[in-house]
Amino acid sequence: MAQVSIVMGSDSDMAVMSQAADVLDKLGVTYEMRILSAHRQTDELVEYLKAAEDRGIKVMIAGAGKAAALPGMCAAIFHLPVIGIPMKTSDLGGVDSLYSIVQMPSGVPVATVAINGAKNAGILAAKILAVSDEKVRAAVEAMADDMKAEVMEKDAKLQKIGHKAYLNA
Repeated sequence: MAQVSIVMGSDSDMAVMSQAADVLDKLGVTYEMRILSAHRQTDELVEYLKAAEDRGIKVMIAGAGKAAALPGMCAAIFHLPVIGIPMKTSDLGGVDSLYSIVQMPSGVPVATVAINGAKNAGILAAKILAVSDEKVRAAVEAMADDMKAEVMEKDAKLQKIGHKAYLNA
């Protein structure tokens, strides 16, 4: 049974949204992924959101561009955590999407990551689940340890060969 739902308004968002799925795969978190437009499939979206908790969904990740209505619609109907990903657009570079998602009215919060920040959305979803799931918590901690080791390796290389050689390596 999926614990996280990843929804996007268009298949043009797939390249970014799949990064959240990749993180969840690495952490062993189950998810489902859907393309549901808040503007073009309103009835289907509402039906999906109303049934999400009964399907075992505990956190929702919603990505949207331009008017970015999808994350807000998710938060209005699904009463557990929603993480919004503003998508970079050609029109305004994603700032329009960012403003649409972070300016939710009182009582309908959407946790928001950076423009195209799907990796962080996946990590945040896992951290939310980690509050009550020790297996997910251990996976999140292991990922953090791996990231730390990677940075330490890069610093050791820099210290060994210097910045000019590092840039040319």
